[in-house]
Amino acid sequence: MPNLQGMGPFDDEGHLNVIVETPKGSRNKLSYDPERDLFKLKKVLPTGASFPFDFGFLPGTKGEDGDPLDVLLLLDEATPTGCLVLARLIGVIEAEQTEKGGKVERNDRLIAVAEVSKTHGPVKELSDLPKQLLDEIQHFFISYNAEAGKEFKPHKRSGPERARKLVERSLES
Repeated sequence: MPNLQGMGPFDDEGHLNVIVETPKGSRNKLSYDPERDLFKLKKVLPTGASFPFDFGFLPGTKGEDGDPLDVLLLLDEATPTGCLVLARLIGVIEAEQTEKGGKVERNDRLIAVAEVSKTHGPVKELSDLPKQLLDEIQHFFISYNAEAGKEFKPHKRSGPERARKLVERSLES
């Protein structure tokens, strides 16, 4: 179990510290419970739906929804829940999310590449990815939220500089 106390979103060399919650290909949505210092099963996706890549968070950050910032992590194979993966930001899908009760809040999805990835190693920004892949990732978040009775409304896709500014703005004080 990783010790997340005092860990920030970046290491000493400027790499992104991504903590994997849900591995690529999983139907089980896992989430970190800081009060218990463990990962718990949050929900199960419908048959035929699974996470397209590892999904996790940045420790030491807090988004508008009160949770650490979300990160979709491009990597060759799935990594286990709780794994710390050093990565670099390649962009962000800037979006709003409407909860079941009608409350609207910002809920961006950062996209990063694992430093050790062979498949995605050359990718430096979202525009380096095929448009079809980006459309599929965005559709995943739309359908994932719709299944939970929420609306995920993407506004734009931005590059690594904007993504880094969003991370820096989210640092917990």
